[in-house]
Amino acid sequence: MEIRQTTLKNGLRVITAERPQIETVSLGIWVNTGSAAESEADNGISHFIEHMVFKGTKKRSSLQISEDIENAGGATNAYTSRHFTCFYAKMLKDDLELAADVICDFITSPTFDEEEMSKEKEVVVQEIKQSTDAPDDLVFDYFQESAFPNQASGRTILGSIEHVRGFNKERMLNYMKTHYSADNMVAAAVGRVDHDKFVKMIEERMVGISEKCDFVEDKQVYIGGSKTECKDIEQTHLVLGFNGASYLDKDYYKYSVLSTIFGGGMSSRLFQEVREKRGLVYTINSFNQALKHAGVFGIYAGTTPKELNELLPVVADEIKKMTNSYVSDIELKRAKTQIKASLLMSLESSSTTAEIIARQILLFGRVIPTEEIVEKIEAITAQDLQTLSQKIFSSTPTYALLGCGGVKYPDYEDVKAMLKL
Repeated sequence: MEIRQTTLKNGLRVITAERPQIETVSLGIWVNTGSAAESEADNGISHFIEHMVFKGTKKRSSLQISEDIENAGGATNAYTSRHFTCFYAKMLKDDLELAADVICDFITSPTFDEEEMSKEKEVVVQEIKQSTDAPDDLVFDYFQESAFPNQASGRTILGSIEHVRGFNKERMLNYMKTHYSADNMVAAAVGRVDHDKFVKMIEERMVGISEKCDFVEDKQVYIGGSKTECKDIEQTHLVLGFNGASYLDKDYYKYSVLSTIFGGGMSSRLFQEVREKRGLVYTINSFNQALKHAGVFGIYAGTTPKELNELLPVVADEIKKMTNSYVSDIELKRAKTQIKASLLMSLESSSTTAEIIARQILLFGRVIPTEEIVEKIEAITAQDLQTLSQKIFSSTPTYALLGCGGVKYPDYEDVKAMLKL
């Protein structure tokens, strides 16, 4: 797989990874903005723009966008996260230019028609209401809000109903002008693609966009805290977290290995002790959620209200075991193998590869060779993980709980007492 990169005169970076053995191409434009780049008044605007560009451009109506792509047997979609907004497609190789034209239209000429906007606002309102009806999603909103209070990274990606209904064309175009600039985007294509031809396609269509972004993204600062809601639902959802690693943290892969050992699969410590031996949960896992300047190392569990008071002390005991002793050679080798295998398997997908290389360019300014990542993973020792676990679990905890069925549950001070190392 040959990776090539070209920077256009306006600063837009175009990157390709050619795979001549396949008949398709995955492509997209990644914008270095999301909910973490929004002001409080604009919370949710990145996600709403992602929706609205599909409602029509100067070249195509909403129906024509769908028909043009699907008549060629392709698919197109988009997503918004805290740091990125992406518009992408997968097509047969001969229809690359069609997809590039549609995606570039999203960036350069959305119409933001008032009638379409009015309808789509209610679609997003339904999406917000749906998320509040999903307790396993809502508890993570509570968790994020408590970990990063009064910060953009603590607010939801969808925004509030009030905010969404208040967005207008002028505000959205202004947001795109300041955030959707050439120096703040990457166009990527992976598959049966000619680099020079793809560069020309993008250059012809993106020549008129702003060259420099005009916003400053607030740095994220982990604080920690608690938000709980006793709600009469069948299951109690719990997220417990600590100060974690940012994407740019030199120890990022150490956090990944530790998370894999602690709660990353069916052979992990949490799964074996909490579910297999004690039957206290259906789901339990750990994670390192990275942001640009901060991160959280967290544990999620779903249990019944009556099991909650037994669950938390067991989790606390497992945390103490992790900080007080080395992981075994078997655990360490298995975790490293799992992470390496997951990385290599993900690279078999052209869509995932495009995602990875685009995000690496936006975060690090370069594509990181797989061999470099593997080398960092292999260098991690048991001592590294014990030292790291002591650092993580001695930080201020974040505790989010939703649903307790009327059962008295441990409050924030109880949890901090349990976790005291």
